[in-house]
Amino acid sequence: MGIIEMRDLRKAYRLGAMVVPVLNGVSLSVEHGEMVSIMGPSGSGKSTLMNIIGCLDAPTSGSYLLEGEEVSGWSDRRLARTRSRKIGFVFQTYNLLPRLTALGNVQLALLYGERRNARARSLQALESVGLEHRYRHRPLELSGGEQQRVAIARALVKGPAILLADEPTGALDSRSSTEIMAVLQRLNREEGLTVALVTHEADIARHTRRIISLRDGLIVGDAPVADPLEAQAEEVQPA
Repeated sequence: MGIIEMRDLRKAYRLGAMVVPVLNGVSLSVEHGEMVSIMGPSGSGKSTLMNIIGCLDAPTSGSYLLEGEEVSGWSDRRLARTRSRKIGFVFQTYNLLPRLTALGNVQLALLYGERRNARARSLQALESVGLEHRYRHRPLELSGGEQQRVAIARALVKGPAILLADEPTGALDSRSSTEIMAVLQRLNREEGLTVALVTHEADIARHTRRIISLRDGLIVGDAPVADPLEAQAEEVQPA
């Protein structure tokens, strides 16, 4: 069984008297250690799907199993606990606090829950993204690519089973985008981290091993990438 198993998943939102369907019967399986991308035009349902995978939203109907456990029907408290322990989030905007250093921003993820060895764990997370030498710098002293790597370290510090990245390169130039994809590929390849990312950029999707395409709330394509692009490792090394 995969780490993510969805069967006939549906999601609709009520707007006054109207019911707006967003997902219309999605069935999907992602194996442990996979690196997949989710693509689709605006309104296709990809962000809603990502929110459900990340336990930020609940389906209207259908089945969602996360590591073999049925998520549908969980309480808000249990969903929050699952988000905290099993899922790391990376967004297009880095969401770093400007007054904190890189280390402080990573440690912030440990504010609630297990705090033992917080500094050492945070430094290790920064090292895993090649930024241990920049741990004292504040966000405005870092490039966009470095800020996103701090955000990735913050997502990693609790040791999640899945990393969800929503347009992680959307605000970056091509060199910084390659830098981020190199980090994600290495985490997936060397540490076995399951990575799922939403992107509208075909060249970014080609860095993953599988592309899932959505349109009108349905999966219209799901295929392995024949010749995945490999980001250059030197892009993530300290200057």
